[in-house]
Amino acid sequence: MLIYKIDVLEKLKEAGYNTARIRKEKLLNESALQYIREGKPIGPKPLDGICRLLECQPGDLLEYVKDDEGRQFENE
Repeated sequence: MLIYKIDVLEKLKEAGYNTARIRKEKLLNESALQYIREGKPIGPKPLDGICRLLECQPGDLLEYVKDDEGRQFENE
C-alpha cells in the first residue's frame, strides 16, 4: 500500500498554500484534500498538482510498504 512520507498539507502550508487558498484557487479538489487528511492515496491528477506546487517528485511524497497481510493486490 502507499503511505505518505511527509505531512503533505503541512508542506503545502509552508510553501504558502493553506487549505483556504487551495480551495479558493481550485488547486486541488475537496476530495483530494480529504484523502490526504485521512492518509489515503490520491489520484495522479492531484498528485501532479502537489508535485508542481512543491517542486518535488511523487517519491518525495509517497512510499510503498507491504500491508499487514502481505497482499500485493486488493483482489488476492
